[in-house]
Amino acid sequence: MKQPLQTPAVAPLPSPPSVPRSVTILGSTGSVGTQTLELVAANPGQFRVAALTAQRNVALLAAQARQLLPQRVVIGEASLYGDLKAALAGLPVEVAAGAAAITEAAQMPSDWVMAAIVGAAGLAPTLAAVRRGATVAFANKECLVSAGALMMREVAAHGATLLPVDSEHNAIFQVLEQGESVSRLILTASGGPFRNFSTAAMAQVTVQQALKHPVWAMGAKISIDSATMMNKGLEIIEACYLFGMAESSVAVLVHPQSVIHSMVEYQDGSVLAQLGSPDMRTPIAYALAFPRRMATPVERLDLVKIATLSFEAPDETRFPALRLAREAARRGDSAPAILNAANEVAVAAFLAGQIGFLQIAQIVAKTLEKNAIMPLCDIDAVMAADQEARHVATQAIKGL
Repeated sequence: MKQPLQTPAVAPLPSPPSVPRSVTILGSTGSVGTQTLELVAANPGQFRVAALTAQRNVALLAAQARQLLPQRVVIGEASLYGDLKAALAGLPVEVAAGAAAITEAAQMPSDWVMAAIVGAAGLAPTLAAVRRGATVAFANKECLVSAGALMMREVAAHGATLLPVDSEHNAIFQVLEQGESVSRLILTASGGPFRNFSTAAMAQVTVQQALKHPVWAMGAKISIDSATMMNKGLEIIEACYLFGMAESSVAVLVHPQSVIHSMVEYQDGSVLAQLGSPDMRTPIAYALAFPRRMATPVERLDLVKIATLSFEAPDETRFPALRLAREAARRGDSAPAILNAANEVAVAAFLAGQIGFLQIAQIVAKTLEKNAIMPLCDIDAVMAADQEARHVATQAIKGL
């Protein structure tokens, strides 16, 4: 993988800014978006919201806009424009709708952008923010999975700053020492709700069971990815691009307590880890205030109360998504984009009751088998690979 994310050189922390940091939230009504705005609201005078976007949740988006009065508010579903416009009538807020309007919001001047749109739909607006040289905190791992090489080239070309928000990559970012020789990265995984289930038991699980994560509170798509462990597979690919590591140098360790968020092993045998309570507000706050740190209402870690931290190797037989993701990482080019698109289609089908839980990975495997692996020279090539994979995955679901 080329052009790894570089940890900024250590420098004295600046004083709190005298001018509020302007922020844009892409995907403000999702789990990460709402928690970001919670931190913004809890620190009055430190931040100014420039733009908010959401796909369909007009009620929550309008409530956020009324509280924070951003310059622009965008709803992705164009048919909901009238509803949003009516909800914000009389307020000094620009209202827009559609996918192009979300990308335009990403291009607006602001100091900091949270890229929290789930799935490949977040690629174009995230890339737009990168191309204006913004500081981009990204919780959308699919952007790097689908277009990692392209994204990292654009970051370097435009002088943008990427700040990972996923708790695992954020942990690595915090403990990755510049100039040191890294032996491997160790991503921790909770194991999801079915960590101790047999394959036969997983064949019978319901959507409700799969959505009930034992540790983290997340959106539906990410919760299902955690249950299949595809979430960790996508994180392997993301880490390869972000930190310039080969797939073989990114390990996964199941850690049910989710206290150690990830580790970096150095060539001298040292292992540095970032620990904390399993709360997404910690990595969000780290990115929001970077290079300073800010206070959060997160519960403080009590290791005496926890008492025991346990670890185990992941089972790629019961959770084949991990194996599929590693294969895609090794093959490179369009393979990760195909993997991601097929997984999005399969997860949506499972949530809709069209396929069983174990068939998610089966659909992904069939799509990877049938699609040709091609180089990705630009975003059009990425989207073409994505669309073709979605078509093949949809046909595979119909074939079931």
